Amino acid sequence: MVGLERGTVELEPYDEEWTRLYEEEVQQLKNIAGESFLDFEHIGSTAIEGMPAKPIIDVLAVVEELDEATDLVPVLEEREFEYRPGEVEGRLFFAKGPRTNRTCYLSITEQGSDFYREKIAFRDYLREHPDVAERYASVKKGLAEKYPENRERYTEEKGEFVRDVLDRAMDG
Repeated sequence: MVGLERGTVELEPYDEEWTRLYEEEVQQLKNIAGESFLDFEHIGSTAIEGMPAKPIIDVLAVVEELDEATDLVPVLEEREFEYRPGEVEGRLFFAKGPRTNRTCYLSITEQGSDFYREKIAFRDYLREHPDVAERYASVKKGLAEKYPENRERYTEEKGEFVRDVLDRAMDG
């Protein structure tokens, strides 16, 4: 099952179904605007086997030019994706589903962008280092218990751990 109210934090144990749901989202995106996308990546905690996660599928869609991808905003908004501008440099961000039940986050970025490289490096590092992934899971669980109604604080407080992993991943 996927879906979570905006602003809340609730972790679910890893579910193999998340991979299938990611593939369904990618197929829908291809049906909507396949010619605009070069590639797709499953990112975030739902992409890491064994990792507890907020039950929201994170999809990274790669485009040739981010400036040209703005044409996709109205197309995606017609299909349950809410455009959320300006949160992170180098990406267009969308949340799918009503605010009471977010099911998918879509980030559109360019292949060589810092955003792309960091998301892939972080995911791959945790996949390749189960001990670090286990520590990350522990950090996430503790923070989810502490901040179930404050997603911003949850994200902020796990930031140091994330930056540490990213530093190692990007150097490797």
